[in-house]
Amino acid sequence: MVQIRPFKALRPRKDLNARIPAKPYDVLNSEEAREEVAKEPMSFLQISKPEVHFEPGHDQYADDVYAKGAEVFQKFITEGYLLRDEQAGMYVYSQVMKGRRQTGLVAGSSIDDYFNNIIKKHELTLPAKENDRIRHMKEQSAQPGMVFLTYRKVQEIDDIIASIMHAAPPEADFMDELQVQHQLWPVFDAILIAQLQALFSEKVPASYIADGHHRSAASAKVGQQIRDEKGAYSGYEPFNFFLSCLFPSEQLQIIDYNRLVKDLNGHTEEELLALLKQDFNVEEHSALYQPGRLHEFSMYLAGKWYALSAKAHTFDDSDPIKGLDVTVLSNFVLDPLLGIKDQRTDKRVDFVGGIRGLGELSKRVDSGEMAIAFALYPVTLDQLMAIADNDMIMPPKSTWFEPKLKSGLVINLLDA
Repeated sequence: MVQIRPFKALRPRKDLNARIPAKPYDVLNSEEAREEVAKEPMSFLQISKPEVHFEPGHDQYADDVYAKGAEVFQKFITEGYLLRDEQAGMYVYSQVMKGRRQTGLVAGSSIDDYFNNIIKKHELTLPAKENDRIRHMKEQSAQPGMVFLTYRKVQEIDDIIASIMHAAPPEADFMDELQVQHQLWPVFDAILIAQLQALFSEKVPASYIADGHHRSAASAKVGQQIRDEKGAYSGYEPFNFFLSCLFPSEQLQIIDYNRLVKDLNGHTEEELLALLKQDFNVEEHSALYQPGRLHEFSMYLAGKWYALSAKAHTFDDSDPIKGLDVTVLSNFVLDPLLGIKDQRTDKRVDFVGGIRGLGELSKRVDSGEMAIAFALYPVTLDQLMAIADNDMIMPPKSTWFEPKLKSGLVINLLDA
């Protein structure tokens, strides 16, 4: 069963609640992060992506970059931009995007739950990305980015969280540049905290990583490293847990995660269309086309949109992996026709979250940067959980969650 714990969070000073929290480090490249910091000089990206302090082209994994992040982090603390709570607490974090609300509980999640697969995974991690986050955490002695977890709904937990939200106004309440409202309620009441811990330990058999596989893996490894260094520990120290926000699954929405490919692997457009018709029903559309159901794709090629409906032999809905549309696209298009054998490493393929819209796909093909684009119907939460429950791994870049959790809104320090 799931273990959670309160912690003494480091949080922005109240007048900086709308200025410091920033997008997660992994949704921006270095240049985009520099642009964000230029618009908002208090942005937490100064700490989570400290290469913004250096000239473009500077190695973002260089020692001086990690040192700079730690230096700026300490400055934010000593200048009073970030303040530590005197009491250990949990935090209700609610987001509203386009009229849809999702509300989670910010708490420490056990690294032992991670190691014992009570916190379930559905993606592989890359050592280089893990090591990057490990360096950041160890240099700063902090976990600045929340891991996005989900779990199957428990009504009693929902009721407690609703009561907290109705009892008082949020301590932080702001709208970001994407018109997403972010609200935060600290929870310091020992009785409520104990009730929440008991409910998770009694009624939540597992949590699932929705977003943040590298952050969770790095946090668990840092915690284990500190355990090894100390030799003796009680199990209650902050390094035994990692910063997470847990949402009931029925509140969440996965949006499409789409693909672009740089060339047609030697095929003409006519040849590729003929090959696709072996495994898909292909229909040309006069305008932008959004897939409307599982096993349907849209494709943009040579200025035209097409609907691709997968034929029955291409998928198996009784199998958690073979029933995924990302698997169908990989097995019947990207690999055999376009020569994309490994989507994690092949530089001919790129990925675009559906939040950017299908217009981003046609724009990049029309510019000549890419040759072809595919949009997918989103993976469902049931599919994600079934894969994780069966200890399976999704193909890369299968899920995109919106809205994203803000980095720097709540921080877990690794000291005692």
